[in-house]
Amino acid sequence: MSVNYKKPYVIAEIGCNHKGEIEIAKELIKIAKIFCNCDAVKFQKRNNKELLTEEQYSAPHPNPANSYGGTYGEHREYLEFNVEEHKILKEYCEEIDIEYSTSVWDTTSAKEIASLNPAFIKIPSACNNHYDMLGWLADNYKGEIHISTGMTTKGEIDDLISFFEEKGRNKDLVVYNCTSGYPVPFEDVCLLDIKLLIEKYGDKVKHIGFSGHHLGIAVDIAAFTLGANVIERHYTIDRTWKGTDHAASLEPMGLRKLNRDLQAVYKALTYKQSDILGIEEEQRKKLKYRK
Repeated sequence: MSVNYKKPYVIAEIGCNHKGEIEIAKELIKIAKIFCNCDAVKFQKRNNKELLTEEQYSAPHPNPANSYGGTYGEHREYLEFNVEEHKILKEYCEEIDIEYSTSVWDTTSAKEIASLNPAFIKIPSACNNHYDMLGWLADNYKGEIHISTGMTTKGEIDDLISFFEEKGRNKDLVVYNCTSGYPVPFEDVCLLDIKLLIEKYGDKVKHIGFSGHHLGIAVDIAAFTLGANVIERHYTIDRTWKGTDHAASLEPMGLRKLNRDLQAVYKALTYKQSDILGIEEEQRKKLKYRK
């Protein structure tokens, strides 16, 4: 497999790790930019009444210890920012020079976030078969469309790419290798699927990415080396905070190290331009065995 390595682009997925508080969301943005050196942050937007059935909305949270409400619907509403709050977050991102984005889970949320005109909108794995929403975005939103492929068959991925080809939007796609679990054990990360995505779609879409829910940062470096130049990781200030995603998230120092290591690997992924590099000349004179 021949890979044309592109500069790594790192997205700090805040998701709902802000605990429903806009000041915590701003703090996460600031740390992602200033301390972690990320390129973008990403939130989530749901219209819970549209997304959930009445039964789901009224049911208890499956893990009460992580719940912010008496029912699952109340929990989701507590963590939800409205479009005006998302506008505030986007403006804050612009102020400190980091890209803002959001995952959208339903057509109403897609329309609301598209009205803010972010550089890209993300489609989570759970919604990559929501063709009403995808069709609206393809026809009305001009930015990049990022799509995760967790819990999705290879046939479904083929259908997804074909849909955007028919819409003439495939060159605006970033397609992510992903396994939907929180956290994902290493044997289920399935990194070599990145090779399959590149072989099948690398010339059809804008980028191939990797969205990881594993522990540590070694896997992300390998994903980049395999050719996924867009790397997305869940991120939090404290992994022990209440909530489902914190345990599978990186804390600031981990995210900072991830960016550092990705940049180092990017610089290292070259061929020698001459048999003896300039840095080797003096060592050759001093150390090379003389016959």
